[in-house]
Amino acid sequence: MNAPETLNLPDIQSIADHRALPITRVGIKGLVHPIDIQTRGGAIQHTIASAEMSVGLRADVKGTHMSRFIEVLQAHRDSFDARGIRRLLQQTLERLDATTGRVELSFPYFISKRAPVSGVESWLDYAVTLRGDMDQPNRYTYSLTVTAPVTSLCPCSKEISAYGAHNQRSHITIRAQTLADLSIEELVEIAEQEASCPIFGLLKRPDEKWVTERAYDNPKFVEDLVRDIALRLNRDDRIVAYRVASENFESIHNHSAYAVIEHDKRRIP
Repeated sequence: MNAPETLNLPDIQSIADHRALPITRVGIKGLVHPIDIQTRGGAIQHTIASAEMSVGLRADVKGTHMSRFIEVLQAHRDSFDARGIRRLLQQTLERLDATTGRVELSFPYFISKRAPVSGVESWLDYAVTLRGDMDQPNRYTYSLTVTAPVTSLCPCSKEISAYGAHNQRSHITIRAQTLADLSIEELVEIAEQEASCPIFGLLKRPDEKWVTERAYDNPKFVEDLVRDIALRLNRDDRIVAYRVASENFESIHNHSAYAVIEHDKRRIP
């Protein structure tokens, strides 16, 4: 059977467009793809990512070549960290003949945690996003986002109640734009250390006693969570801009409480 003739097929995407409107980003999203992630210790973790890849399109070009995004991702053999994301973006821009673009990979990341008293180990999953942007020719930015589940205990409830205090699970999300290497584990540790108490996948009774008392001794409003984390991020010179958010899934309300701090250290007050 003869190979299909492709040389004479029209390339509609590459014909001229006369509407004089450039497109900021055009590409693919929701592509599920296996990837390798470089851990802080240098090991490789296999996971599944939802990929978003896009480029800027010149005003005189009708359309981009969508299949080329997948070809670039399929051909990428390196594990992903800050450098891997930049390489993937560079390869995408070269393949699509573009000067601006974005690649974003969102995936579950697992960290083995040891219970505070018994020492039993278990895995805990965190939502992570790596993103590289070339929003202007030769102006590149990289950001790392993690969402960590933690425990928060209400200071007001503790103060006014004779029998304990209400507590709940909270999600802390930190998006850090960085100039140097910053590991997933480091951002997770900042979130957990500034919470009322970390969360663990597996606990024995002595561990349950420890986490209950730890939270009770360390009450924090949702406002306290984001402020304390922001202070930590302000002291880290590798981070040039950040967004820290906390959502408390209230145990005494049918709604959440939340707080957000956004800060760009490069802006003069």
